[in-house]
Amino acid sequence: MSVKMRKEWRMGWRERAEGEGNSVNFGGCPPQLEALFCGAKPSRRQVYFKQKMQKAILQSDVQSKSDKSPVTVADYGSQALVSYALQRELPSELFSLVAEEDSEDLLKDGGQETLERITKLVNDILASDGSYSDSTLSTEDIVKAIDCGKSEGGSQGRHWVLDPIDGTKGFLRGDQYAIALALLDEGTVVLGVLACPNLPLTSIAGGSQHSLPGEVGCLFFSVVGGGTYMQPLDSSSAVKVQVNATDNPEEASLFESYEAAHSMHDLSSSIVKKLGVKAPPVRIDSQAKYGALSRGDGVIYLRFPHKGYREKIWDHAAGCIVVSEAGGLVTDVAGNPLDFSRGRYLDLDTGIIVTNQKLMPSLLKAVRESIEEKASSL
Repeated sequence: MSVKMRKEWRMGWRERAEGEGNSVNFGGCPPQLEALFCGAKPSRRQVYFKQKMQKAILQSDVQSKSDKSPVTVADYGSQALVSYALQRELPSELFSLVAEEDSEDLLKDGGQETLERITKLVNDILASDGSYSDSTLSTEDIVKAIDCGKSEGGSQGRHWVLDPIDGTKGFLRGDQYAIALALLDEGTVVLGVLACPNLPLTSIAGGSQHSLPGEVGCLFFSVVGGGTYMQPLDSSSAVKVQVNATDNPEEASLFESYEAAHSMHDLSSSIVKKLGVKAPPVRIDSQAKYGALSRGDGVIYLRFPHKGYREKIWDHAAGCIVVSEAGGLVTDVAGNPLDFSRGRYLDLDTGIIVTNQKLMPSLLKAVRESIEEKASSL
């Protein structure tokens, strides 16, 4: 994206906010996104899903989608809330949302009770937050908000991209998960937000993903050309973050997916051994990995899905710009940037590689050698 377009994006956020009587500081989250993820009053600036939604969902049933992955009331409720809030905050824009969930299972026999629970939960959150206390949504409104996410995206126009609860298994375990939101403009990611309610405010470089109450909850956000910022979920004070810029592989720690089914851990192990990485891998759910990498907790993230799996754009769009704007690189195995312009899926060469600019050449070499060795041994 050109310098002119980057300036236009930053000015677009500024002009809209000032038109609503808000001040804008790009050391702070753009106001529409802060309103979306944080409450209206300073004492309530908590991500919607950190308290009320998580408490409610952990007591609820978990369903399985056609691909056997779990889906909770939180996934549906999160998607409905974000969809509704975006349309309320940006009423003048042609709205297109590419998101993970749809209402198909909710509209089947037996789904009405779950739909009613989602509706009650969403309305409780809207009422308690205060931002949209003038609204009470019906079950039909909830279905419509969820199904706004059926857009196919693509290379034309602007499309919001949402993973309402990225890392549902981590969410259910009480570990890491993220609400991941990005904006595509003509197929390019120009804005990203990662709300990570369980991510400690301090580094997880040592492998600990848990902290004392009150010391967790991070919001990462990036606007193209504007860098990446992090702020606590209960505060509007933000700091600019940068990736770890080490060029020494022995000092480089590795992040990978918690679930072995999501990535080939044996291939990752071969790569880091070849590269000379000494620290054991940190396994973590969701795009919280991208957030942690953007602030320098780790240096490398490797993801190699098993054969037949297709990556979805909502699993990487927000994380990609958060890391890129913090000075990192996100590529496929061939070293190509990820292409979000082809619809709901990423067509990749084998997997995804994330690191800093200094280590990327040697990491790509180790990846290619390890993949060739694995192929020759079959």
